[in-house]
Amino acid sequence: MRKRFIIPLMLFLLMSCAATQEKIETVYYPALPQSPKIQFLMSITSESDIGKETSALREFLLGETQSMKIVARPYGIASVPGKIYISDRTYKKILIIDLEKKEFDYLRESPGGALDQPAGIWITPSGDKYVADFGRRQIVVFDADDNFVRAYGSVDQFAKPLDVAVDEKRMYVADFEKHHIAVVDLETGETVSTIGGPGEKEGKMHRPSHLTFDKEGNLYVTDSFNFRVQKFSTDGRYIKHFGFLGDTLGGFARPKGIAVDNKGYLYAVDTAFENVQIFDNESTLLLLFFGEFGPNPGSMYLPNSIHIDYENIKYFQEYVDKNFRIKYLIYVGNMLGSHKINVYGFGEWTGEPLPEVPRQRIILD
Repeated sequence: MRKRFIIPLMLFLLMSCAATQEKIETVYYPALPQSPKIQFLMSITSESDIGKETSALREFLLGETQSMKIVARPYGIASVPGKIYISDRTYKKILIIDLEKKEFDYLRESPGGALDQPAGIWITPSGDKYVADFGRRQIVVFDADDNFVRAYGSVDQFAKPLDVAVDEKRMYVADFEKHHIAVVDLETGETVSTIGGPGEKEGKMHRPSHLTFDKEGNLYVTDSFNFRVQKFSTDGRYIKHFGFLGDTLGGFARPKGIAVDNKGYLYAVDTAFENVQIFDNESTLLLLFFGEFGPNPGSMYLPNSIHIDYENIKYFQEYVDKNFRIKYLIYVGNMLGSHKINVYGFGEWTGEPLPEVPRQRIILD
């Protein structure tokens, strides 16, 4: 009787393991038969999603427990070759997704580098990590080897730093409560100037929350309670803004994370609409949006963060449709739901020519 019980159970466990590896359906934006520009690839929530071997049979026979490392509430996302760094609001740590080793880890904290309420994260070309910690009211810095280096932020320098962006000489800090961007000298740690200030006029801000640069060094700011994204030159001069308060295409309800690709297209997350809108940098017009609420592949649930990654395509190539070629990856962090990091690929259709059909306003290349 015992053998008759164990064998079916083993088969069930093996089938359960295999079921988790099923390929998800292919989702494009815009949907076929329009010429797609973005493919949803997969979601990352646990180590098993990136290929870490787990075995229900091994756990049953040997009593081993599976890893409980998961992404809980991703707030900020950054990357280096082979790794994705996630600022997690639940764990109050920086989670490291090691794509090469197919495992999760955490950024080790020394006494001076212990995090309290980490929010935005920025990684420089040299691999240094800058973490905006609004609990400490500081920017905490770790080197390329993830060792604590220093912390910026003297008494009352920052009130509620939510995000940070860094160039060669200066650091830009989004201060949610002071309604401005503090421009900080990297050597002295002193605030040399500010951008913004309370108000609704162009160049002013109400609760700035997220930052990014384009390849020319221009600064983009999510001016969250003014329902727009503002663009500034490196010296703080207002250039233009994207979006407006509204529930029509191109409008915002709760704008959050932003990113700019190498072509200058602006990606902006909206937590309320649960999608990402892509804007043309010259005209500020909406070109395309992707994502929606729901349980379907590619859907979002309170998205907050976004990051563009050109360096780790090879780790996701198996998910790319044979008729599609991707140029870069797009990560979107969902604060709720069972799929925490959605991975999309931006690219072009390489299959059979598609029929001519009416399409959205799309001139992406």
